[in-house]
Amino acid sequence: MEEIRIDVTKQTPDELSLATKQAQLIFEFNHTMPGTAEYDELMHQIFPSMGEGSRVSAPLTAIRPHMVNIGKNVVIMPGCLMMSAGGITIEDDTMIAANVQLISNNHDLFERHVITCKPVHIGKNAWIGAGATILPGVTIGDNAIIGAASVVTKNVPADTIVAGNPAKFIKHISPRHEY
Repeated sequence: MEEIRIDVTKQTPDELSLATKQAQLIFEFNHTMPGTAEYDELMHQIFPSMGEGSRVSAPLTAIRPHMVNIGKNVVIMPGCLMMSAGGITIEDDTMIAANVQLISNNHDLFERHVITCKPVHIGKNAWIGAGATILPGVTIGDNAIIGAASVVTKNVPADTIVAGNPAKFIKHISPRHEY
């Protein structure tokens, strides 16, 4: 997987303008009454590629949310942090519990104004437990379960449960074929 490097001191005026607009949309979303048309409209402005039947709950923290692709029937509970410069894909029927961190970028060890980016990919029907952290470059397989408060540093195969810090294999589970 190729790493992308972004020097944040060299952002264009258009990139800075987009970041400001997105920060303002997220602020407004976090201060809007849930279950209203305004809330839903803001959610879809923040995540224009969001699939049908999906929902994101406030509060939300997202940097570069235009780099997030959300499938159908995805549920993202309150407190999610999305550091999205490397791209984040969340496939259909996934559940993301409260206070999960999806981190697709980090800082270079020596040039800290440079962010290093690798995509995060979460497969279909995955379940990410409360407070879990998914780090750059990680793929979570279809039907996988990530235990609460886990830190996922490596790919997780489909139909498995992992937990801990760092997350380790717990057991295989039966595949779900009704996607």
